Amino acid sequence: MINKTFKTEIKLPEDELKLGANVFFAETMLTLSSLPFDSMSEGVAHSVIAICACTGKVITTGLGKNGYVAEKIASLFSSLGTPSCYLHPAQASHGDVGIVVSSDILMVFSTSGKTREVIETINLSRALGISKVISVTSHLDAPIRDMSDIVIDIGIIKEAGYLALAPTTSIMTMLLAADAVVVGCAKAKNLTRGDYGLRHHGGYLGSVARGDGIIK
Repeated sequence: MINKTFKTEIKLPEDELKLGANVFFAETMLTLSSLPFDSMSEGVAHSVIAICACTGKVITTGLGKNGYVAEKIASLFSSLGTPSCYLHPAQASHGDVGIVVSSDILMVFSTSGKTREVIETINLSRALGISKVISVTSHLDAPIRDMSDIVIDIGIIKEAGYLALAPTTSIMTMLLAADAVVVGCAKAKNLTRGDYGLRHHGGYLGSVARGDGIIK
């Protein structure tokens, strides 16, 4: 077995790299400042109402970079008083969708709304009688729009950065919208610091929630 080490020579000067970073930041902020906040907020509000009325759990799903958003949001939901878990769409049809019960809500993350495994996960969840489907998506022709009870429309996103292809700004926008749902649910449920500390017991935040530490 031959091990080869590949070295990439950076041919751009430091000043050009710094300029590139500044352009990236500016592109991202420009996109974020032009988001359709009114329509996003409407979707967020409907989602909060539905989730607070849910007697089951919130199951999040998404593939690729969207999947990482879904995992993070499931964790945030759980720590802020809404039981939640992540369902990998590629594993759903191989038995993992069995976690779904009729009282649950499925929260779907897909920029294009066309990902085969995601669409299949919605159909499988519907077959198990899931109560509601919330989708967070961008493309206007996304099939998951018609498959969902509530849509959080993040608008048409121009990805920042080199090639403008890799998910950058779209992921930040999805996180922004989903975080608003999670925080909205916590506020609607009147979650206290003590409640938070019971769910996030460890680390610095757990210490602060219990009154052992001080946020500076």
